[in-house]
Amino acid sequence: MEKASKLSPSLIILIISSCLLVMTSFGFRSSFGMFVKPMSEFHSWGRDTIATALAIQNLTWGIVAVFAGGLADKYGNVKVILSAVAMYAIGLLWMAYAADPFSLNMSAGILIGSGIAGTSFGIVIPALMRAVPEDRRQWVAGVGTAAGSMGQFIIVPFSQTLIELFGWFSSLQILSVITLLMVFMAIPLAPYSGASEVTDTKSDQSIGEALIEAFGQKHYLLLVAGFFVCGFHLAFITVHMPSYLTDLGFDARIAALSLSVIGVSNMVGSYFAGVWSGKYPKQQMLAWIYMLRAVVIAAFVIVPPSVYSVILFSIGIGVLWLATVPPTSGLVAVMFGTRYMALLYGVVFLSHQIGSFFGVYLGGYLYEQSDAFAIVSSFCGQYLGFSTYGDAASYDLVWLINILLGVVAALIHIPIKEKPIGRMAVIN
Repeated sequence: MEKASKLSPSLIILIISSCLLVMTSFGFRSSFGMFVKPMSEFHSWGRDTIATALAIQNLTWGIVAVFAGGLADKYGNVKVILSAVAMYAIGLLWMAYAADPFSLNMSAGILIGSGIAGTSFGIVIPALMRAVPEDRRQWVAGVGTAAGSMGQFIIVPFSQTLIELFGWFSSLQILSVITLLMVFMAIPLAPYSGASEVTDTKSDQSIGEALIEAFGQKHYLLLVAGFFVCGFHLAFITVHMPSYLTDLGFDARIAALSLSVIGVSNMVGSYFAGVWSGKYPKQQMLAWIYMLRAVVIAAFVIVPPSVYSVILFSIGIGVLWLATVPPTSGLVAVMFGTRYMALLYGVVFLSHQIGSFFGVYLGGYLYEQSDAFAIVSSFCGQYLGFSTYGDAASYDLVWLINILLGVVAALIHIPIKEKPIGRMAVIN
């Protein structure tokens, strides 16, 4: 077996700082589900009000990620990250003072969504993959993805503790101040920003040419379509799982524990997904991941709810949580090289965030419109065996959609070929 390339001290520092950055950004983002119920009760809002704002956040994240990726490819990561940190902090502070849906949509939706876009996976992982030797790319993608899960593991319980001690209003203010620490985490990225960080010298394409080439490739379009499902799954569970569990009578700490367990399990899943996607066909890995998600979700809603079922579900879905990122980003790199990887992965991620929008929005909408969909809940309870039928049936339809989408996503990835395409196929 060929020995992996040794990493220099500067690259080790880069990896550590990048992981801390992703930990903070993703950890805060994963905490918003803990604020849904207390904010809704305080403002006498329907649950769909905050769900709409967080859906806009996910959609904004995806849209801005495309432009942020292009700007990072052209001007470097640090400028993008510093601007995003400012928007993230301001958005959290404004969210605390938001007294109407418009302010909530602008703060929790537009500003925070933009802040996440410039500080999360779409910017950091492509930079890491360009900086390290080619034989380390999938490994570092797994490490970076696992770091986001560590943030979820640490920060979600931390945020719940803040809410219990100081209330949701002061907690958002505290998180706003802590967000500014990401400025210091971005400093080690400076030597790798701009043109010096581009290691793929085979490309003289413009951004427009890279996009036209990518959208002309069937395999890329299938990858884009499949990632929609990943976003739907993750966003629905992140935002609505805490409220879903408290509806079932669980303490809010169990809800925080669930997201935390998902985070720590995801560290394992993401790391090994990075390692294995460097050894095994990436499209086959993705097909298995989505099919297993469908199985895990189906088992969760069929088995009678208990603390044990919640923990087992959190472990199962956590292992599969962001395991899609290393093989997905790896396929983009194989298909098109790394010159415009942040941009092209940003387009794939936009599909992910469109899925996130629908996962969050439909969760809130269908919850508030549960009477109109009572026939579906009855079908889920009587014929599919959903254990929440009767007590928390308002989420049943969305759980069913999650299961079906997992199966569809598994099938979508089977035809994808792991090979250079377009210009890269000619070069190679």
